[in-house]
Amino acid sequence: MDYVIVGNGVSAIGAIEGIRQHDKTGSITIISDEAVPTYGRPLISYYLSDKIKFDTLPFRPEEFYERNQVAMRLGSRVLSVDAKEKVLVLDCGDKVKFDKLLLATGGTPVKPSLPGIEGPGVHNFTTVAHAETLKELVDKVKHVVVIGAGLIALKAAEGFAEKGVDVTIVVRSRIMRAYFDETAGELIVEHLEKNGIRFMQGTATKEIIRYEDGTIKGVETDQGLVPADVVIVAAGVRPNMGLAIQAGLATDQGIRVDDYMTTSDPDVFAAGDVAEAKDLLTGEYTVRPIWPNAYSQGLNAGRNMAGARTPYSGGLSMNSITYYGLPTISVGETNLADDDRFETAVFLDRENSVYRKLIFKNNVLAGCILIGEIDAAGFYTSFIKNGFELDAEGKERLMEGDPSPALWPDSFIEAMMNNP
Repeated sequence: MDYVIVGNGVSAIGAIEGIRQHDKTGSITIISDEAVPTYGRPLISYYLSDKIKFDTLPFRPEEFYERNQVAMRLGSRVLSVDAKEKVLVLDCGDKVKFDKLLLATGGTPVKPSLPGIEGPGVHNFTTVAHAETLKELVDKVKHVVVIGAGLIALKAAEGFAEKGVDVTIVVRSRIMRAYFDETAGELIVEHLEKNGIRFMQGTATKEIIRYEDGTIKGVETDQGLVPADVVIVAAGVRPNMGLAIQAGLATDQGIRVDDYMTTSDPDVFAAGDVAEAKDLLTGEYTVRPIWPNAYSQGLNAGRNMAGARTPYSGGLSMNSITYYGLPTISVGETNLADDDRFETAVFLDRENSVYRKLIFKNNVLAGCILIGEIDAAGFYTSFIKNGFELDAEGKERLMEGDPSPALWPDSFIEAMMNNP
C-alpha cells in the first residue's frame, strides 16, 4: 500500500502514527512546500524573539521519520491531483502515485483588500519561513503595526515586543473574540499593555501609507496614522482547498469529510485546518483550526487509510496559550451572548488577573474560560468532553474551582480502570 500525505503539519504526524498502528510495511511519502519537517507553529514567536533556538522547533525528532520509514519530499509543491488515476503532479514535473491520499494542506493567510498592502514591508506570520524573514528585520525596525485580533496577531506582537520594538495592534472589534468573552479579552489586553504592547481596539484600518520609494510610512486608521516600518497582517486564515477543488472533491467551509475523515472520494482523506469535520459538542461539521484537533483528525485518518474503521468522535473548540507569563485557556462553548439555554458562573479577581467562567447547559458543563489559574483545566475539559451530568452539589464544586475526578460517574471510572 502506498500512502501519500500532502502537507507537513501536526495532522501529518498523527496520520503517520495512525497508519503505522495498522500497517507496518506500507510506504509513506510526505510532500510539503516547506523546507523543514513538522515543527511547533505556536513556537515561532519565541524563535523570532530568540527565546528558543531553531533546533527546538521540530515536533518530532529526525529519527521519527526514519523509524517509521517515511520518505520526505520537502520544498515540493503539488500542482494537481488526479483522483481517478491516483496520481499527483509536482512542480518539478515528477508524478507520484498513491493508493491512499491524505490532504493536510492547512490554511492560507487572508489578505485584506487594503490600499498599499502590496509591496515591501508587509508580512504574514504563520510559518517558520515567515519567522526567518522577520528575524532579519527585528533588530532594524523601530515601529511595527499588527493588523488582526487572533492568536497569530498576538504572538507576532509578542515576538517583536520582546526585542524592544514599539508594537501597536490594530483591531477592528476586540481580540480573540472567537474564544474569549469581553472580560477575558480585557484581562489579556491589560496584561500585554503592561508589557509594552499598544492596542487600538474598535479601530478600522483604512490604508497602508508608503513613501515615494515604496517603503512603509505607517497605517492609516479611522483614529489617525500609526507609524510603522513593518506591517504584520494577521487577519485570519482560510482553508487551503485548491487541490481538493481541482480534484473534484466536495467542499464547503473546508474539505468535507465523514466520521472516518474520508472525503467524497473513498481513497482520499483530509485532516487538520483544511477539513470540515464533526464538532464533538454540537455534532455539526465545521472547520476547527487548532492543534489538538489537527493531530486527532490526522491520527484517525491514518488509521482508516490503513484499513481500520475508527470513527472520529469530533473536535472541540479549544485555545490554550500563555502571554508574557499569563496562562489562558478556553474550551467548548464560551461566547453565548444572551442565550438563555445556558447558565453561567463567574469568578473574577482583576487585580491578580484571575478569571474563571463556567458555562452549563442542562446540568452539563458545556464550556469554560480560565485566565491566570489554569491548573484544573484538564479536569474541566474532561467534564466538557464526556458530557457528565451534574447535580446541584457537583455544579457548586465546579463553580468553586474544584472539578474533582471524584465527581466523575462510577461507570466512567470503572471503564478507565478496565482499559488503562
